[in-house]
Amino acid sequence: MNPLKTIIRLLTFKLSREEMLQFNKTHFIAGLIGTWIVGMGRYWDDPEAKLLQHLGLGSVIYIFALAFLIWLILKPFELEKWNYFIVVTFIGLTSFPAIFYAIPVERFLSIKTANSVNVWFLAIVAAWRLGLLYYFLKQFTRLSTWNILIVTLMPICLIISILTVLNLHRVVFNIMGGVRDPTPHDSSYTVLMFLTGISLILILPLIIAYVIAIYKRTNELKSR
Repeated sequence: MNPLKTIIRLLTFKLSREEMLQFNKTHFIAGLIGTWIVGMGRYWDDPEAKLLQHLGLGSVIYIFALAFLIWLILKPFELEKWNYFIVVTFIGLTSFPAIFYAIPVERFLSIKTANSVNVWFLAIVAAWRLGLLYYFLKQFTRLSTWNILIVTLMPICLIISILTVLNLHRVVFNIMGGVRDPTPHDSSYTVLMFLTGISLILILPLIIAYVIAIYKRTNELKSR
């Protein structure tokens, strides 16, 4: 299938399991390029971003890590035709909504308004990509809704906590120190800090539920 058509069908929640199984190198490369472009766009106007972030390589590394985490979490469920290539291709193809982050709203809006707009961008992109992950897992794994909720939230909670520690430590320290200039991303950082707190609260119950789900799945497969 044409990569552009695949991306459109995926982003509109219309891609079937059979189409996912047809992911090839062209789809993978398209996702990789998309991730690289939006990765550069995310940090192009941030003078304090790391070199890897300016080059978009941080985002590229991220999709491989996230895909591996999702693949690993689902591995014990012994799903038919479950493989890393499909997962990493899917994650790459879902990167395109993050182009919203590259819009320089602070160039034509006040800091206060830019903060609000960036929060909305963050909310839209996060909800969109989380919905896509849920859709992908539901279509591909055909597990119960409860199991899909568990394996959807687990990697997200882990990633949010890790990324907050890696990317926001400077902002958190500055906020606590009380000496810093306002930036158009302040509200987004505050939201991410809030999500981190929620993630830390949820992670233990999710792990317990995950272990129970694997136990039930193992017994189900044995009884067949």
